[in-house]
Amino acid sequence: MEVKTGRKKVLITSNGDEISEGIIYHLAKCGCRLVLMGDKIALEVMARRITESLERIDPSNSILSNSIQAIELNMEGEETVFDQSVDQACKLLGGIDAFVNCHVYEGKIQELVNVGEYELKKMTQIDLLAPLYLLKAISKRMRDLKSGGSIVFVSSIAGAERGIYSGSAAYSSCMGAIQQLIRASAIEIGKYNIRVNAIARGLHLDDPYPVFIGRERSEKLTDTVMPLNRWLNKKNDLASTVMYCVNDGSRYMTGTTIFVDGAQSIVRPRMRSYM
Repeated sequence: MEVKTGRKKVLITSNGDEISEGIIYHLAKCGCRLVLMGDKIALEVMARRITESLERIDPSNSILSNSIQAIELNMEGEETVFDQSVDQACKLLGGIDAFVNCHVYEGKIQELVNVGEYELKKMTQIDLLAPLYLLKAISKRMRDLKSGGSIVFVSSIAGAERGIYSGSAAYSSCMGAIQQLIRASAIEIGKYNIRVNAIARGLHLDDPYPVFIGRERSEKLTDTVMPLNRWLNKKNDLASTVMYCVNDGSRYMTGTTIFVDGAQSIVRPRMRSYM
């Protein structure tokens, strides 16, 4: 059964990856109005691709032409950059019902002692400071508009104790911080009818860790170590959970991290013996 989101006004950050494209596709398909934030040129290309795909499915749908817009946002910018971009997005949408942060940076798999200062700063800026700036800017507008809303952070099992994997100390720390951020902020902004949740996604075959282990080896071990006998499907496995968090069906859920990982995190100890 398809999750109904109606004409929600949704702001989404994206680095142009397939996971965020799948989420954007399904939100647009359900009728949401979307503003994408990130590399504007790349996101406009993505928006056209999604719109054309949906128009082929339903040529009579006249609302698709203006349902996805894109604006520039430097995820390594100062706080004022985020505030200005959020303000621009709110003006385009005429308000904001929900925000979904899909933009993350993992970097390559390596021991923490080998990670350079530049890489650490980049990861901290994109994966921790940027979400903080965005949460602050969006919460302020939802509060001032007295509209409430839903804020969703797409995180990773790497941020949870049971999902840690070697070579990701910096990234895992940032993802763990996001999961703590949603718990702490839920307490503070709940009085404004703002919900904030996270989704800890499982790994797909193109993630840095399976690539580091070796794609062929990872594929061969799928049936042995994966309870559902497959890795995450980048385009389809997260969208329904995001839509649930965005719509009013999740109106009493906040401060929660939802694991969408096919039980990968549960069997991580077993996976370690193979991978």
